[in-house]
Amino acid sequence: MKVAVVGVGLIGGSIGLAARERLGAEVAGFDPAAGVLAAALERGAVDIAAADLPAAVAGADVVFVAAPVGALPATVAAVLAAAGDDCVVSDVGSTKRVVLDAVDDERFIGGHPLAGAATSGVRHARAGLFDGATWYLTPTPRTRGTLYERLHRLLSGLGAQPAAVDAETHDRILATVSHLPHVLANVLVAQAARALGEGEPLPATGPSFRDITRVAGSNTAIWRDIYLANADALADAIDDAMARLAGVRAALLAGDGDTVATWNDAARDDRRRLLEADLAGGEVAELRVSVPNRPGVVAEVALALGRAGINIADMALHPAPDRMSGYIILWVPGPARAEAEALVAALGLPVARA
Repeated sequence: MKVAVVGVGLIGGSIGLAARERLGAEVAGFDPAAGVLAAALERGAVDIAAADLPAAVAGADVVFVAAPVGALPATVAAVLAAAGDDCVVSDVGSTKRVVLDAVDDERFIGGHPLAGAATSGVRHARAGLFDGATWYLTPTPRTRGTLYERLHRLLSGLGAQPAAVDAETHDRILATVSHLPHVLANVLVAQAARALGEGEPLPATGPSFRDITRVAGSNTAIWRDIYLANADALADAIDDAMARLAGVRAALLAGDGDTVATWNDAARDDRRRLLEADLAGGEVAELRVSVPNRPGVVAEVALALGRAGINIADMALHPAPDRMSGYIILWVPGPARAEAEALVAALGLPVARA
């Protein structure tokens, strides 16, 4: 199998690494940015550093377009013009309607892996980036079945979990769970920075503020295009968030403790349901483990659970302000909750159910 990657950054490079290592594919890459292809060859993400887009695509069975969202329609069109009749072409963009509205070809299937990292660039690419990750596919009535099957099988081979969804639903969901959080993070950091008088030092921030604003100010070259490409769905999500905030504001000003309590309890229940659906495909349990700040403690917990065959669906680390201790939040399969608690307690670490 020959796989071509147009745009060899973190995502494109990780596709190349996984395709080479796990599927034995030959990978050709093209990227217009200076030095990227040399880095991709050095990293082992590609076998062939193509001089131009047609050379990369020639003879490919599958092509992934990993260009910025704003460049996707033109780049996908160029790839389709150069690709063979039996080649399936996909992209990895965070919005889907813009490119699908511009491209009408049975060989193209929009895609979006829910995977990434805080770092960018091919030097940070890794073959395991997509392990267990949902990879949305947006087939249309024109999609050729054999090409969809090929793409689905390839993505499974990369370690991902392909899931079909229509483009409009995809963009509406992503507006709420991905794009709106970036907007809110930007708003929160701006609000916090301006809450002080002129010349006053910025206060220390707690872990909750750091967690919720981690994505603030993300790469403008990427996120400007994402915001604009999904503007209508994102505006709807913002409107809904403003309405919900207005409801909370009214309850606070009225001193309505019952409404505030109900609102807070509902958020906890909603979050648990989302975790169950997203992280483990079923019920998950959240455990909070108090740990000392010493080397190896996280590995001890992970190994203890791993040896027992208990998968950690997700985890988060929260150091205490004094840096002498902290806690780990673990999400494990619900049926394994009691066993996980016992294993962690056997390490001498206090554990509580969240």
